[in-house]
Amino acid sequence: MISFETARAKVIEVLKERAGDPKTETVDLTSQSSHALGRILMQDIAADRNYPPFNRSIRDGFAARASDAAEPGARLRLIGESRAGFAFSGAVGTGECVRILTGAPLPKGTNAVVAQENATADGDFVVVQNAAKAGQHYVLAGAEARVGEIMVQRGTRLSYAELAMAAEVGQAQIEVSKRPRVAVISTGDELVTLGEPAGPYQIRNSNSISLAAQVSLAGGVPLGAGTAPDEAGKLRKLIENALNSSDMLVLSGGVSVGKYDLVEQALKDLGAEFFFDAVAIRPGRPTVFGWCAGKPVFGLPGNPVSTMVTFELFAVPAMEILSGSRQPRPLPFFRARLSHPVNEKGIVAHFLPARVSWLDEKPEEPFVPVVETLLWEGSGDIGAVVRGNCFLIVRESRLQLEAGEWVNVMPRRGRF
Repeated sequence: MISFETARAKVIEVLKERAGDPKTETVDLTSQSSHALGRILMQDIAADRNYPPFNRSIRDGFAARASDAAEPGARLRLIGESRAGFAFSGAVGTGECVRILTGAPLPKGTNAVVAQENATADGDFVVVQNAAKAGQHYVLAGAEARVGEIMVQRGTRLSYAELAMAAEVGQAQIEVSKRPRVAVISTGDELVTLGEPAGPYQIRNSNSISLAAQVSLAGGVPLGAGTAPDEAGKLRKLIENALNSSDMLVLSGGVSVGKYDLVEQALKDLGAEFFFDAVAIRPGRPTVFGWCAGKPVFGLPGNPVSTMVTFELFAVPAMEILSGSRQPRPLPFFRARLSHPVNEKGIVAHFLPARVSWLDEKPEEPFVPVVETLLWEGSGDIGAVVRGNCFLIVRESRLQLEAGEWVNVMPRRGRF
């Protein structure tokens, strides 16, 4: 078996070598900005002019010549107003000032803004209470960006700030990668489709639901490719159909060493190349990663918690590369203090359902994250994941942890 870090690195290596360029499409931000959210940008976005395009006030107050307001008590004649979208049309002379509002252009002849709270109106005059300095309280034209400067680089994952920047520079249409289509197949004679009655020894197919949700959360388009019985021919046909209609295939169940674990053999029959079929983690040891018909294929364990954990660890980086990302985001681990001792067994990395809360107990350490594991009955216990918001990672190199230690935590996607 290999470590989960080695397995994840192998996924990234293979996808970078074989995935090719993603398909692209154009999104109109004026009507479909939400369709670009989370996508990978497939073009550079450049500034169409200097930003700001004029000397811009960052305070409400009075625009003046700094030399005229260099001493407290200076008295300036008020001659007009400049506000956002409407500039003062004249020029400011010696001993004069203009009322200015945040975001407005500085009038000609001025080089300082006296903050409103530092001046007092006296009829047609303004009395300066604190000395002003040149360059005070405004941003020079072009200080934020110069025309032609790249503001958002190709390969960037688009969030609200990047979309706002595209809008600011007038980029109404942008080219983005298409969302990868991920086919999902659940396997097992014991599975019952949601909506149908379950027999005494059957279980409902929850993995198809959770995997579709995880695909969506990771920026893909889930494709339900069916439920495969424990019969080699039918499984192989479902796999063939799924590979023909998708960019990536994820199967749950059928990847262990039992009599009815048929996934690996079905993939072999279709010419799959395998890179690993076991990872030193719990839950999730019998995880398969391969390449078949030019597509990445993941065989995940059938127990629901195992499926959830292994998808996050291994399938997500593959999806990110298929989406056009140059470098998948690292696992979002963060540090938290352990609320109680932990003692695990087995030379594997453990991903334990857990809950993080933020406590404000010590003034010198406000809002310290504290993590506690949850009682669970193994990798079939979805309820433990529901009650939690993360997974505590216990490394194989150190299976006993003490209360109060700083430990690694992996947040549950969509819960933070």
